Amino acid sequence: MIFACLAKEIPKHTYNNIMYRKKPEVDIIDKVLDACYKNNPDKLFIMSLMHQYEERGWLSKKQLQGLYEQARKVKELPPNWLATLEAAILKMPTRYKSPLTANTPLYNKDEETGKSIAAILAKYPLHKRVLFLQSKYENNEVLNAIETRELEQFKKLLLSK
Repeated sequence: MIFACLAKEIPKHTYNNIMYRKKPEVDIIDKVLDACYKNNPDKLFIMSLMHQYEERGWLSKKQLQGLYEQARKVKELPPNWLATLEAAILKMPTRYKSPLTANTPLYNKDEETGKSIAAILAKYPLHKRVLFLQSKYENNEVLNAIETRELEQFKKLLLSK
């Protein structure tokens, strides 16, 4: 019942942000944002960070790093606030993106199979089974073990003569 009264008096996003913070009474990020805003109220970057911090209740590591760089330029800012902000940045995880892998074809043609098919068809151009295997080979379909064995048998039988 008490929480229902609190929820009516405090806007929902502020209430949720207070609930999720570790120590709601200490908010260095908000103080640093206010100090940076008072130093230069026309700075769009600071205004954007303030808006996002009010909406979400947190900033990403990159945003905090940008805030830290802006806060270092403010002369009136206490050094302990900067140190606390830097500690908060260092505590956050760094996300690395893996480099893009080179696109490789799903199927690599076996050159020996292609040469065998070409040799058989050079001697017997109307051999139906080898023509079928050639169409599969040219359409980048994988020849299974049975078909590969058949091709080797045809090569032995037909080309050994």
